[in-house]
Amino acid sequence: MWSAGIRGLLALRTSPRLLCVATQQKNTGQNLEEDQSQSQNEQKVEPSSAEKILTEEKAKLEEQLKEVTDKYKRALADAENVRQRSQKLVEEAKLYGIQSFCKDLLEVADILEKATESVPKEEIKDENPHLKSLYEGLVMTELQIQKVFKKHGLLRLDPVGAKFDPYEHEALFHAPMEGKEPGTIALVSKIGYKLHGRTLRPALVGVVKDA
Repeated sequence: MWSAGIRGLLALRTSPRLLCVATQQKNTGQNLEEDQSQSQNEQKVEPSSAEKILTEEKAKLEEQLKEVTDKYKRALADAENVRQRSQKLVEEAKLYGIQSFCKDLLEVADILEKATESVPKEEIKDENPHLKSLYEGLVMTELQIQKVFKKHGLLRLDPVGAKFDPYEHEALFHAPMEGKEPGTIALVSKIGYKLHGRTLRPALVGVVKDA
């Protein structure tokens, strides 16, 4: 009887401790569950934040790629424009590089033309063989120089009867002339020339005006 009572007292003393231990274990289990739940929530939050960062980085990279592509295209276009301009300059240099030389030769052609015009046509006959030979030589020289001019794209402008063009002609005077249409060229004082379609020397002309 006495031993049974002692065991009962011992049981009463230890039961609160057991209750505390059980309570602690229960609280510990709850804390573990809360920690696991929080950890899972954090894991859920972290991927969404990482995705947001990756999305922003992707947008930045796409924008940078677009800018680089636009700059590259502009650079290509600029390079092509420079190439075309350079090619045009080279072609023009080939065509018009001789214009200074041609201008000097025009003076020679003018002298030959004046020389042939100054010879009296009535004196060109067999009785004057020297004069005749000289005249024929001048004419042949003039024809030959015009062939050379034509070969290199240099053409005469002898615009009698044509409409006055300020890009090709230079008016020395304007005068009314009966039977002539106003604005047309009635007289050419000096022959003009064009080099590959570009006026090298305008023709000096007299232009008809209204009476």
